[in-house]
Amino acid sequence: MNKDYAVIGLGRFGGSIVRELIELEMDVLAVDIDENRVNEYVDIATQAVIGDTTEETVLKDLGLGNFDNVIVAIGDNIQSSILTTLLLKDLGVKQVSVKAQNDYHARVLEKIGADYVIHPERDMGRRIAHKLASSSVLDYLELSDEHSIVEIMAQEKLADNSLLDLDIRAEYGVSVIAIKRGDDIIVSPDPTVNIKEDDILIVIGNDDDLTRFEKSLINN
Repeated sequence: MNKDYAVIGLGRFGGSIVRELIELEMDVLAVDIDENRVNEYVDIATQAVIGDTTEETVLKDLGLGNFDNVIVAIGDNIQSSILTTLLLKDLGVKQVSVKAQNDYHARVLEKIGADYVIHPERDMGRRIAHKLASSSVLDYLELSDEHSIVEIMAQEKLADNSLLDLDIRAEYGVSVIAIKRGDDIIVSPDPTVNIKEDDILIVIGNDDDLTRFEKSLINN
């Protein structure tokens, strides 16, 4: 896929995406209707321009139809977000990722063809809640509406047992896909390998099953 990216909307969320993509050595076109915001990214992004992306002529002049990846990170103006997304898809952009303000906004974005709808506040809220609820949970990554990956610190209950002994998959319906042990990562671990205290288990599964597994660690 083309390594050229465009980010529309340079608030806190869009700006952080620009900075991270630049760190990853991607070429990034940064766009915002606000001149002051654009000026902040003149020396950061590959190119930073002022533009009203609800105008089709502006999108065409910027050549956005030639981009494979466009992130719409427009802040509170839902109408502008929706219209920009619609125009980008009409121009043939392959991957349009859009920040949603709420579930209604997300449903509209999905209906008009957004390829990936981002819920930054909701997703961060979930990650924080899982980490606060259990001291064993180190990180939480949502894969879809129903499936996630969780990093769990192996504490006393799990230590000195093998995956075969614990029978986690049969008991909870989740799978340990890797174990971090210090600087080493054991991918697709052998079920007979003993878990050590402070190992980090990478666990994938349905959200309800993961929650049951997390609760079992809290309650024991």
